[in-house]
Amino acid sequence: MVIVMKPKAPQEVIDKIEKKMISLGCEVHRSQGENYCLLGLVGDTSRINPSQIEANEHVDKLLRVQHPFKLASRHFHPEDTIIEVDGIKIGGGNITIMAGPCSVESEEQLMTIAHAVKKEGAQMLRGGAYKPRTSPYSFQGMQEEGLKLLKKAKEATGMPIVTEVMDQDTFDVVEEYTDILQIGARNMQNFSLLKRAGKSNKPILLKRGLSATIEELLMSAEYIMSKGNQNVILCERGIRTFETYTRNTLDISAVPVIKELSHLPIIIDPSHATGKWTMVEPLSKASIAVGADGLIIEVHHQPECALSDGAQSLKPEKFARLMRAIEMIAPIHK
Repeated sequence: MVIVMKPKAPQEVIDKIEKKMISLGCEVHRSQGENYCLLGLVGDTSRINPSQIEANEHVDKLLRVQHPFKLASRHFHPEDTIIEVDGIKIGGGNITIMAGPCSVESEEQLMTIAHAVKKEGAQMLRGGAYKPRTSPYSFQGMQEEGLKLLKKAKEATGMPIVTEVMDQDTFDVVEEYTDILQIGARNMQNFSLLKRAGKSNKPILLKRGLSATIEELLMSAEYIMSKGNQNVILCERGIRTFETYTRNTLDISAVPVIKELSHLPIIIDPSHATGKWTMVEPLSKASIAVGADGLIIEVHHQPECALSDGAQSLKPEKFARLMRAIEMIAPIHK
């Protein structure tokens, strides 16, 4: 339920209504804009008498939110959420490019790629230190040593770090080193991990699960937000369908759907979407054209030697070409 106040409603009236709703057992989330004020009610609203609220001369209307997600709903927060990390804005018409290797493999490898993507305009450096792999025999990442190298790369380039957190056991150490905590597709419904992420003061990059609906993705975001962390970035990375030519099927339609339903920023991962580097550029361009708030792209200077996901990684020169194409498309995003 959302109480929409009239423009220029007295602050004391808003405060009084908020206190009344709290006394009735609701959690109140206030959204204050330049010309509006919304009071979003979460919890058991059965004790609330709608007619009493609407009788207040300073209340414009009462909206019933039909979606099971409340905090992530655009009804609760009409304006786009903008998440700022080291001066870089994500959402609200800003296009943010996160780029780097799938896995941190060595200092030389990471530094080479970090400087290359920085040169071409990437704002953030992505890189995996803890790697969830389908096979237990595949490279599992450098773990904390990899985190230390990511921190060193940040010091050298100034780019904030995006890296994945896999479980609660390693949450604290990853949180210490990174600027954005990524929750991968396989953990999208790891509810205990989502609750822990909700207690973090770091932004969370939440990837859509392999077979998850958009509503399920937003409900996972709701888990995080309900624990206090409102800084959630959604990520569409392809879903599993009957098609076998590509690794996954990139759901481009998820961008306008989420823009309609939610105020949270959404970025696209074209690398994991198909598993083929040849498709990264066209899908990236389509993503920006349809309104995505950014991209997270895998780049490797020697993809044929990569310890993970080399087939979907762009070489620096191909990443450079992609960035020039994005610069041409970006103006239609405004």
